[in-house]
Amino acid sequence: MNLDFLNESQRQAVLNTQGPVMILAGAGSGKTRTLVARIQYLLEELNVSPYQILAVTFSNKAAREMRERLAVNTQINIGALQVTTFHAFCAKVLRMESTYLGLSKNFTIYDDGETMSIIKAIMAKRGINQKEISPYTISGYIDSLKNLGFYVGQTITEDVQKIINDKLFYDIFLEYEAELHRSNATDFGGLITGVLHLFNNFPEVLRKYQEKFKYVLVDEYQDTNRAQFDLIGKLAHAHRNLCVVGDEDQSIYSWRGADIRNILDYEVTYPEAQLIKLEQNYRSSKRIIEAASEVISRNQARKGKMMWTDNDDGESIRIIECKDDKSEADYVANEIRKLSIQGVSFKDIAVFYRNNAHSRTIEDALRREKFPYRVVAGIKFYDRKEIKDLISYMRIVVNKKDSLALTRIINTPARGIGPTSLRKIEDEAVRLNLSLFEIIEKISEDYSEYKHLSLSAKVQSALSQLVNLIHEVQVMEEKKELPSLMYEKLLHESGYYDLLRIDKTYEGAARLDNLKELLSAIKQFEESDPEPTLLKYLETITLDTTTEEEAGSSLISLMTVHGSKGLEYPYVFVVGVEENIFPSYKSLEVGPVAIEEERRLFYVAMTRAMKQLTITFAQARMLWGSLKFNGPSQFINEIPDQYYVRENYPKSSMSRMSGGFSTQRNWDDFDQSPSYEDSSDKVYQVKSSVSAPNSSYPQGSKIRHSLYGEGTVLASDGSGPEEKVTIQFRDGVRKKFMVKFAPLQKV
Repeated sequence: MNLDFLNESQRQAVLNTQGPVMILAGAGSGKTRTLVARIQYLLEELNVSPYQILAVTFSNKAAREMRERLAVNTQINIGALQVTTFHAFCAKVLRMESTYLGLSKNFTIYDDGETMSIIKAIMAKRGINQKEISPYTISGYIDSLKNLGFYVGQTITEDVQKIINDKLFYDIFLEYEAELHRSNATDFGGLITGVLHLFNNFPEVLRKYQEKFKYVLVDEYQDTNRAQFDLIGKLAHAHRNLCVVGDEDQSIYSWRGADIRNILDYEVTYPEAQLIKLEQNYRSSKRIIEAASEVISRNQARKGKMMWTDNDDGESIRIIECKDDKSEADYVANEIRKLSIQGVSFKDIAVFYRNNAHSRTIEDALRREKFPYRVVAGIKFYDRKEIKDLISYMRIVVNKKDSLALTRIINTPARGIGPTSLRKIEDEAVRLNLSLFEIIEKISEDYSEYKHLSLSAKVQSALSQLVNLIHEVQVMEEKKELPSLMYEKLLHESGYYDLLRIDKTYEGAARLDNLKELLSAIKQFEESDPEPTLLKYLETITLDTTTEEEAGSSLISLMTVHGSKGLEYPYVFVVGVEENIFPSYKSLEVGPVAIEEERRLFYVAMTRAMKQLTITFAQARMLWGSLKFNGPSQFINEIPDQYYVRENYPKSSMSRMSGGFSTQRNWDDFDQSPSYEDSSDKVYQVKSSVSAPNSSYPQGSKIRHSLYGEGTVLASDGSGPEEKVTIQFRDGVRKKFMVKFAPLQKV
């Protein structure tokens, strides 16, 4: 096998196949290429059977990429080779050995929605009010235990003891696990702990897998949690041919269980381990790599390596001090316009931010310029569920005939108005030719005329409270009060704020941040309009369809820094690099360990850039509806002078600093929020885009619903009296109807 395409360090990583090996692979150092070459070398030169190799990573995408590269590079049939994810590997083991744990081979793997249903059922049985304890908080507690590798019956370690001291939560955990077992099911975390249970309690099972896999390789080792660390350690214990590949400087996922101790203490567990460093970067310019290396060198929790590159010096890093966050967004849009004029493709440009909420000002600026963009591993600001929910509340205030908006929030947060009650109210509205809000107004005024609907007292009360809230805000609109005051009234008195406040998970915090950012957006609108109204604000945020993402088009990429890991772009903008934001307020409170993870996150952001890196911060920023003066991030001050040029924007803006960057800080509250995926806004998945034969409303038909207005048929199912149609109305709302009952007309 010819290894001439590898540098000397990469060759050493391939050739040293016996015993434990740690490959410290810096950013852009050809990690995947090296890992694939190592597996190929085992197969071709050492004649190791594909059955004897196990390679695990964290995503199906990464596993698929490795398999595809191997398939191209080697003539050996790799069909039996296991290049897989932790969860997929453990699911396979549990299927094979399920009887040891009292499961059948066809056990079910519950997703997040199904596990949440179990938690809510347990809470209801115990009389726990979801307004006092969020089920998401309990879910996070269960995840924390499983990330440590804990299962019922296991010896309690010091780390676990810190968590199980909360007796109520621990009792719920035990009941939750018992319910999973009764249902012949497991959750995702239980896949790992289930295999640990097997290996710890049934030595013959462990021996079988130790003898099967003589070579174990782990990618992205810095992202492993304690459960995964223990699992891998047990598998490799007999032969000790464990090769781990990772970078402690890119360990940025502690909030989801990753334990940096796994990589820092590798040689403690394996004293005979060989340490090989991949320090040559092939991605970025020399200035970017050297500056990033200087910044990360300040961390104490690291193995110690210095990245270098043979690439050109490249441009100086640009550090831009902006007047405020609106100026910052305008600057980014202007620079993107210049790059576009120079012939740079939009797909080569990325904008990173610390929190999802900070995408809003950038998105506004890009939409004004009609630049196409996508939010990577996330959702556009105005498409996020919580934002659409609150906008729907505001839409009802200005237009009580907006039945789509009311349908969205009539039971959000939960008011006990379920699908059956809503269907009765909808049918009555159609019968009387009224909007949905008009009919609930009448029900609230005098229920005696609507007793035939058989609505419970709880539903009647909930409808009255909702109508009263909307009426009160409508009075505020008539009196021309500020839209921000109306928004805050809707947010708090609807119960939506409390719903998220009690959710102690990162996802709940992120949603709350987004709603606070929406308040900032409304206040900025008020500053720009001499006579601000709720109606005018809603008009300003109507999306221009020309900026919507289209398949195959060239798009600017927007993402959190967490979402950028593993990606690279020629032109990168990192925005909002300020104290209390990046590093986050929470990390500043926690102390040095948390600050070091924030610095690693900044290092990841810097090393995504190939040609040009621009870092921006604002003198003043609208956060949570008030103006904050955070000052530049301490990480900016850690970049040596020779690597950057500094500018003000606009040019006339007076800097608050002289002779470098000020280290003055205002410790204003700011809550950190990781990226998160939100699919709860999807009512259901359309299974087919093909119209049923003889469909009355074939796919693509334009229709009008007497209550919801005009829409487009996305799919139809069945025919005749059994025909069902899926219709998308304005703002992307989708609903499914039985044709024979629905008041539909073709347009």
